[in-house]
Amino acid sequence: MPDTLHLTVQHPRPDLAIASVAGDVDTRTADTLRREASGVIERGCPHLVLDLSGVGFCDSAGLSALIGLWHATQSVGGVIGLVDVPDRLMRMLVLTGVDAVLPVHATAAEAVTAMTDSRSTSTGEHGSITGASTRGGTGEPTRVEPLACDSAHNPAADLS
Repeated sequence: MPDTLHLTVQHPRPDLAIASVAGDVDTRTADTLRREASGVIERGCPHLVLDLSGVGFCDSAGLSALIGLWHATQSVGGVIGLVDVPDRLMRMLVLTGVDAVLPVHATAAEAVTAMTDSRSTSTGEHGSITGASTRGGTGEPTRVEPLACDSAHNPAADLS
């Protein structure tokens, strides 16, 4: 089992972040997910969409991290939505009843629509993306880098 978790965060609007999670969310990486995503929320993005399509495995520590992120968004008046949840994780959410508080959506666009009103508050021509990875089971990011996100050249980046 690799000790790698990669989190890529897009900010299509100032109050909204879409975080794509890749790797296993387990006892070695759950704290990193919680810390990195909580940092996004604390920096002024109360609304968080977690794209879990890249998650291969999630244990109880990962589930706890997701619940912790739900609490973090709630504490600042925001909401969280899960997107493209793998079948195995979805079964865990249903069996534990956590699906009642963590809304699950088919796409990021659907999640964004569900958590916002019809007013457009986009960031304009450019959004931003940051990336963080963990390796070797340390739980510490090995890199965090801001990347330009030109929505005119990357249609997937314009999710507002």
